[in-house]
Amino acid sequence: MGIVAGLDSSPDFTRIVVCDTDTGAVLRQGYAPHPLESPDGGRPSDMDPQSWLLSLGEAAGGGLLEGVQAIGVSAQANAVVPLDAQGNTVRPAMVGGDKRAQVAAADLIDALGGREAWAQAVGCVPQAAHPVTKLRWLAKTEPEAAARTTVLLQAHDWLVWQLLGRPVRRTTDRGGASGTGYWSAAAGGYRPELVELALGHQAMLPEVIGPSDAAGTTPEGLLISAGTVETMAAAFGLGLGLGDAVVSLGASGSVMAVHPEALHDPTGTITSLADATGMHLPVVTTLNAVRALRGTAELLGLPDLESLSDLALKSTPGAHGLVLLPYLEGERTPALPHTAGTLAGLRRESMKPEHLARAAFEGMLCGLADALDVLRGRGVEVRRIFLLGPAAGLPAVQASAPSLFGAQVVVPQPADYAALGAARQAAWALGVSQGTLDPRTPPAWQGAVAQVLEPGEDLAVGQAVRQQFVSVREQTHPGAFRA
Repeated sequence: MGIVAGLDSSPDFTRIVVCDTDTGAVLRQGYAPHPLESPDGGRPSDMDPQSWLLSLGEAAGGGLLEGVQAIGVSAQANAVVPLDAQGNTVRPAMVGGDKRAQVAAADLIDALGGREAWAQAVGCVPQAAHPVTKLRWLAKTEPEAAARTTVLLQAHDWLVWQLLGRPVRRTTDRGGASGTGYWSAAAGGYRPELVELALGHQAMLPEVIGPSDAAGTTPEGLLISAGTVETMAAAFGLGLGLGDAVVSLGASGSVMAVHPEALHDPTGTITSLADATGMHLPVVTTLNAVRALRGTAELLGLPDLESLSDLALKSTPGAHGLVLLPYLEGERTPALPHTAGTLAGLRRESMKPEHLARAAFEGMLCGLADALDVLRGRGVEVRRIFLLGPAAGLPAVQASAPSLFGAQVVVPQPADYAALGAARQAAWALGVSQGTLDPRTPPAWQGAVAQVLEPGEDLAVGQAVRQQFVSVREQTHPGAFRA
């Protein structure tokens, strides 16, 4: 039996799991928050990367890593660590959504010739969070720092580099590279001219290594795997494969699925990412998910989403004809950035709190079903849907999701899936280095403990509700989804 570790450096904390290489069973765990410094008490847009190392050291205390043979690193997506020629940070890392960069995103889109040009070049259209956009912001607002930047790393790249003792070789993985805005998942290579377009000059970029490759070995003989970003690590930790999709219920929503090839989408609706196994993860996002539930709960004077769920279950599928198009913040899928939400089907018998509560849940899930259909329409197979986020446990969500999505729904128990994915990657790289694992086949670990929900006899009813939603959407926003 071997022992490996996976560490997840999230925006707020470091979590470490120590696992058995053969089964993935968790043997030990460690946790420590990042020492955040923000004047308003919120999450900062800039962070000193040293804080990631400090929390890593604290989480690994007490002999947690004793006997570990390999480590995998997962870290927050979209964090840019600009380094100078000596390998020192030019400024704090730029992290998070970083709304400061919204104007820079629009500038970049125009500079390359529009959304379609970006989608064709790298499979995504710049948004405020993308590293390429943050480089544009840096060049415009901190030109001196931009001029001193000679090397670009992401959070997991920087942590791997530090663990290895800051070698000359710097590496990254396909998953992390595919979210930068200057690496193409379809072509499998960098577009350095886009770095120059954003930053104003070229910069050194880390070598993209394979999913089962090792980034290196520490002087103590500890193998460090390629690492990846949290989304890809969590997908790997969950054990996603072909036919699997993930629907994530945050304030906004996202749908991603495993696919054997990159998808080129000239509209930019699909973001073409790579995963941590050599496959691809096309992603479609919506602006409105749980925020539609929270808005409805506030309107009805309810204290929490659990109360809204209880109320919704007093109604019936279809909410007595009420349909909520939940576009409260405008919408990205479909592309209706300046629209508002719509409540249709108001009749005297439908004007009851429980029907509005039900319509909110159905509207949210139908909006995500629209996003799923974007992927299905491009040939992505969806047999099983993993439902993630705190709202996934609400009874009203679980009662409706399988029939509205038209597929088996899996609700995993809460676990540190990103850290588990990092550990699984470490076990893979270790096995390949020892000649016991195939570089094309990851170790078969225990699947996530989960609740499995089937559409069953409710499928026909759910699809009727879905059709009711689609009819209202088409009447209100004709042609919003174009083939």
